[in-house]
Amino acid sequence: MKSRICVFCGSSLGSNPTYVTAAEALGDAIAHNGYNLVYGGGNIGLMGVIADKVLEEGGHVSGIMPEHLAAHEIAHRNIQDLQLVEDMMERKKALIAQSDMFIAMPGGFGTLDELSEVITWNQLRLIEKPVGLLNVNGFFDHLLAFINRAVEDNLIRQEHQDSIVIEQDPNQLLSGLKNTQSVTMEKWIRDIKSEKRI
Repeated sequence: MKSRICVFCGSSLGSNPTYVTAAEALGDAIAHNGYNLVYGGGNIGLMGVIADKVLEEGGHVSGIMPEHLAAHEIAHRNIQDLQLVEDMMERKKALIAQSDMFIAMPGGFGTLDELSEVITWNQLRLIEKPVGLLNVNGFFDHLLAFINRAVEDNLIRQEHQDSIVIEQDPNQLLSGLKNTQSVTMEKWIRDIKSEKRI
């Protein structure tokens, strides 16, 4: 069975054309490297672009969308597998359960929410699935600065920062995800327990 890559990205196209180009390049890389795409099920924005590209290159696409969004006729009806779920929480659980690895590319609050969830679930060892950022045109630079600051202030562990694969090229990102190692939970729990108030 082919590995499944979940992509979190914008339901809008954005104002920078490099985001569309990157979505097409990632879709091409997913299809040609033998992966299946799992995503939010939309026919709009960057979501629609990447799904269309995977389909164009002969790949398989699974989309998961809450019924209340599908009612607005934004569900992609040309993909091989469209699943309608009750709400956003059920969608997120299904995306996580049905995917083997995750990529975030430019998007809004939904993308940030989904990315944070899978990073946290990995940290707590609820899952052991690689996470990567396609850092198109420096889109995630400010998020990475936040993570750096949190590491400096001992609010995020260095090993958890290091577990996030960050690349600008889709093929390099896929290669990095394939070779990541999960972080053991016992060490950072032990570190937290040993902390002293300053």
